[in-house]
Amino acid sequence: MIGEAYLAITTFIDQGGNVLYLIAGLTFLMWTMLFERFWYFQSEHKVVIRDATEKWEARPERRSWTADQIRDALISDAADKITGSLPLILTCVALCPLLGLLGTVTGMISVFDAMATQGGNARSMAAGVSQATIPTMAGMIAALSGVMGSTVLKRKVDFEVELFEDHLTKDH
Repeated sequence: MIGEAYLAITTFIDQGGNVLYLIAGLTFLMWTMLFERFWYFQSEHKVVIRDATEKWEARPERRSWTADQIRDALISDAADKITGSLPLILTCVALCPLLGLLGTVTGMISVFDAMATQGGNARSMAAGVSQATIPTMAGMIAALSGVMGSTVLKRKVDFEVELFEDHLTKDH
């Protein structure tokens, strides 16, 4: 079973070229960061919010310009912790299709090379066309999966930052 899966993966990578290693690595990095952010919300988020809220609540007054600046700093620090690696995740999502296009270019170079050396042999050109289309597909699938995960995460981040802002009231 495991041997068959390994054989299928290596055959797929052989057909698509070395760019698939980059796409796979980038996808692994992207999903690792996504899972880290979801883990943050399950484990550390409440502590971050509680600590910042306690600092704010410990202030004797909350209506002056200084208090407003401290509130903004607390919100900014918490928002940075809540956001975490989201910008890097979004960068990975944007890079996936670009790496797929890089695979397309390298595959087309193989097609042109086959045309130049073998005079347009259909079999040799077919391998290059396959090498051109597989990375494009892989890059798009990786990007689509990342868009799904990052959209859910971005909504959660925006909601939590807004909720935290609402909790830091200027009531006295």
